[in-house]
Amino acid sequence: MQNLTSNRILIIDALRGFALAGVCLVHMNEQYIASPPSENLMEVTNSIFDQILGGIISFFIIGKFFALFSILFGLSFFIQMDTAAKRGENFGTRFLWRAFLLLIIGFIHQLFYKGDILTIYAMLTPFLIPFYRLQKKWILLVAGLFLVSIPRFILYAILGNESAFGLPPIMDGNSTINIAYISTLKEGSIIEVFTANTGEGMLQKMDFQIGIFARLYLTFGYFLIGLWLGKIGLFHNVTEKIPLVRKWLKIASISFLIALAATAGIFALSPKPVDFKSWLHILAINTYDWSNIALTTIILLGFILLYQKKRGYKFLSLFSSYGRMALTNYVLQSIIGTFLLFGWGLGFLGQLQTIYLVIIAVVLISLQAIGSKIWLENFRYGPLEWLWRSATKGKIQALRK
Repeated sequence: MQNLTSNRILIIDALRGFALAGVCLVHMNEQYIASPPSENLMEVTNSIFDQILGGIISFFIIGKFFALFSILFGLSFFIQMDTAAKRGENFGTRFLWRAFLLLIIGFIHQLFYKGDILTIYAMLTPFLIPFYRLQKKWILLVAGLFLVSIPRFILYAILGNESAFGLPPIMDGNSTINIAYISTLKEGSIIEVFTANTGEGMLQKMDFQIGIFARLYLTFGYFLIGLWLGKIGLFHNVTEKIPLVRKWLKIASISFLIALAATAGIFALSPKPVDFKSWLHILAINTYDWSNIALTTIILLGFILLYQKKRGYKFLSLFSSYGRMALTNYVLQSIIGTFLLFGWGLGFLGQLQTIYLVIIAVVLISLQAIGSKIWLENFRYGPLEWLWRSATKGKIQALRK
């Protein structure tokens, strides 16, 4: 099946849209808090059905679709750098400028939702650029060091489970800071939410990124995997690489089961409660991350295989337009989600069962996918994509087709 049309690799657009749909589902399920819920906030989701549905989302989606989205960022970086190199241009400096613009967009997004990932992507980009010229084996080696979370072990040896910013334990939903933050989300004005998200909210996000959950290091590892996939040309002439994809799928499946078993065993041996005061806790969360990496790989490879089949292509290609407008849709879904849930909007935070949150997410994804298709029938880029592209090039780009 031909995947190249008008210099775009359509399977990548579809995969990005699919990843973004998973991100939307996770954020809506977490009610855009980006913090552990306080003791009474989620009482409405305590039914057995809600717990089962929440468990399914946690097991199959949380941590996996963010990873997929990050891999695709690294892949897009390679494509842009490689395209420029073939034209005899050095895109590195311009990509830094592009990252700075993304930082601004991310900061605006952070005002609404403190779990914003765009600022993290922008901050990591300068460190990604030097890897473009490295050989594939060295890229893969460094990616492995980040994905096994070597930085996490180093920082834990220095700080233990203490916050680098002097904050309460990150998983303490009933800390004074966390209760005050959730109160602001529920009852505060939009200006108060903006203030909270750019003050302690930013510090809490960075604590999550560099602390025991190691999201920053994992994200950079995923970037490098995306860069490596670009260098090996996985998405060019995909049909020729199907035997390799199937081989990788088998390895990833076995790795997933091993990592999952190791996680369960180590947690069983760890002190209770799990408060990350023991090295066993850190080792267990590390093996859990390995299971996430393996399951992300399974999802990625499974997507590629299904995309080559007629029925799979018919469904998965519906995500293409959604993925082409990923930046616009990512920011817009957060604005809509926080409006529905937070006090400055409709104020449904803590009042909706998981099933309703899932329904809202699916409806939002569907509407955005349809809207993206209609928009791209008339315009070349999504609104934020056009703005980002124009600012990157320093001149207004043609928008209408």
